[in-house]
Amino acid sequence: MPARPRASRSAAGVPEPADRAPAHPAPADPAPAGPEPAVPGAADFGAQVAAVVRSIPPGHVMTYGDVAAVLGSRASRAVGKVMAHEGSDLPWWRVVRSGGLPPVHHEARALEHHRAEGTPLRWSRDDASWRIDMPRARWSPTDDGWSADDGWSD
Repeated sequence: MPARPRASRSAAGVPEPADRAPAHPAPADPAPAGPEPAVPGAADFGAQVAAVVRSIPPGHVMTYGDVAAVLGSRASRAVGKVMAHEGSDLPWWRVVRSGGLPPVHHEARALEHHRAEGTPLRWSRDDASWRIDMPRARWSPTDDGWSADDGWSD
């Protein structure tokens, strides 16, 4: 007795006869290799983040969320990732956490930059720790009349 062809199963788990084409054939053109970007337009996202960070004037700061918002995004963590990988050539100390704290493990170097630029700071009662005085130091590109059409977003 000849071997009977095995039935395959559809995506829903329903057996399909071997002589019938699968319900969902593979696409003719496979998708490009590699993960999809987490942020739309991610190839340009890093350049856009860099442009916004370069626009922050000395003595002022933006939060990771502020930078993302200027780009029409809520991806503050993606901004942090760009800064971690590409920020060494940027004024990285001008991008802070939402509570006005500098990037972790860069507190001493950031303090040197902030003092040199005259960034408003707040000190703890015992002068052991500091943070940015956000109401005085926070900056937005729109404060200087910039708009999204000034070269950092699509």
